[in-house]
Amino acid sequence: MDLTTILGLVTGFFMLMAAFVMEGGDPMGLLQITAAMIVLGGTAGAVLVSFPMEDLKRTIRMAKLLFIKQEHNEIEIINQLANLSEKARKDGLLSLEQDTQANPNPLIRKGLSLVVDGIETEVIKDILVRETYLHEHEYHAAEKVFEAAGGYSPTMGIIGTVLGLISVLSNLEDPNELGHKIALAFIATLFGVGFANLVYLPFATKIKVKGKKEKMINDLIIEGLLSIQAGENPRIIKEKLNLSLIEKLSGKTSSEDKNDDAGIGAEG
Repeated sequence: MDLTTILGLVTGFFMLMAAFVMEGGDPMGLLQITAAMIVLGGTAGAVLVSFPMEDLKRTIRMAKLLFIKQEHNEIEIINQLANLSEKARKDGLLSLEQDTQANPNPLIRKGLSLVVDGIETEVIKDILVRETYLHEHEYHAAEKVFEAAGGYSPTMGIIGTVLGLISVLSNLEDPNELGHKIALAFIATLFGVGFANLVYLPFATKIKVKGKKEKMINDLIIEGLLSIQAGENPRIIKEKLNLSLIEKLSGKTSSEDKNDDAGIGAEG
C-alpha cells in the first residue's frame, strides 16, 4: 500500500474537521446530502461530458495506483541490466533466453526477447519506445480527468450555494432561522473546494509524478537493453545508466549542459 496517499487524505480531512470543531462548529451539520449530490454529481456529470468513455475507463484502472506503492527501483534496475550485460558478454546473447521469462519487469522481458531473437537495434528501440508511450498515455489520460474534476468541483460548489441562497431568500417568514439556513447553503462551496484541493488535484499530481518516474525507469531500461545488444562493457553500461539517472533526476540532459557551456563561452 502507498501509505502517503492514505495518510494525506486522513491528515487533510482530520485537520479541517478538528479546526472546525475548535471554532465551535458541529461536524454533523456538514452532513448535507443535497450539497454532496450537487457537488459530486455535478462534477461527475461535467467529467462525463468532457471525456470519452475510453479515458474514463483508463482513469478507473489507473486510480488503483494512487493506493499501491510501485516496486520499481532505479538502482535495482541498473544493477539488473549490468548483470544481464555481464552474462551476455560471458555466455552470449542466447544465454539471456531464460531471463526473457523470469524477469519481473515486463519491459525488460519484452526487450530481452527481441535482443535474443536478433532483431535490429532500430526496430527494438522503436518497439520499446512505442510500448512505453502507451503506458505514458494511460497516466496522462487519468491525470487530465482528475485535473478537470478539480476545476469543475469548486464551480459546482458555488452553484450549490447559489441554489441554497435562492431557497433561503424565497422563504423569509422566519428571520430567526435565516443565519442557520445561509450557513447551510455555504456547505456546498466547502464541499466543492475541499474535494478539489484534497482529492482531485492531489490525485492528478500523484499520477503525474508516478508516470514521470515510470517513464524515467523505462528510458533507462531501453538504453540498457540497447547497450547489451551492442556488447558494451558491463561497467560502462552501469556508469552510463547511473549518469543518465542523475541527469533525469536533476531535470537536465547532457545536451543541455553542452548548450549552457557554449552559452557561457559565447558570453566570455
